Amino acid sequence: MIPDAQAHLLVVDDDERIRGLLQKFLMRNGFLVTIARDGAQARRLLGGLEFDMIVLDVMMPGVDGIALTRELRERLSVPILLLTARGETSSRIEGLEAGADDYLVKPFEPKELLLRINAILRRVPQAQTEAGPKVLHLGPVRYDIDRGELWHGTDPVRLTATEAQLMRIFAAQPGNPISRETLAGDLGRDASAEEKTGQERAVDVQITRLRRKIEHDPKQPRYLQTVRGSGYMLAPD
Repeated sequence: MIPDAQAHLLVVDDDERIRGLLQKFLMRNGFLVTIARDGAQARRLLGGLEFDMIVLDVMMPGVDGIALTRELRERLSVPILLLTARGETSSRIEGLEAGADDYLVKPFEPKELLLRINAILRRVPQAQTEAGPKVLHLGPVRYDIDRGELWHGTDPVRLTATEAQLMRIFAAQPGNPISRETLAGDLGRDASAEEKTGQERAVDVQITRLRRKIEHDPKQPRYLQTVRGSGYMLAPD
């Protein structure tokens, strides 16, 4: 990952005023910023350019942010931050299930947006070149700890930024259960008391998605286990 201050962001919002404000604010804070007015234009830009992160509005005409996120996750692992006017837990869960790495409810403080973007970019794994990488074996799947890479046989498995961070957390403590509260905090989602339940449910969604990439049968997980009363645990071979 390149340094946060040099990261290239794609901002997608159908509101011209908001697009312009976000572009100016983020550029003042050192980012390269490209804007798109809708999902169709975003697709065209993604077809010819590589971005370090997408900031995506949920409520757009045509293809909405949730549908576009789900579509992009079929082929891209670029981090996605959703901007949504709906703050209900169910709406946030829907976004995470679609493949988003985080969400921010409108209206928001620009500084919070900046903090969220930088937090997500810091979670993107950086390639390492040291010899002798440590590898965890999960049946036919292996996880390269040094490189932060997941492989199924000879095929790389795409991980979102949040999934990559979860794997790093679990790989650092194999065989030890980690609580949902701890995972939520480590993922940069500190919550007030009234938000905590929703945040922990969001962790559950991320675990479910990660299991689909690791387990032969995600409904009966062998390697990413649920430990009753304690949280989740990675149990490599």
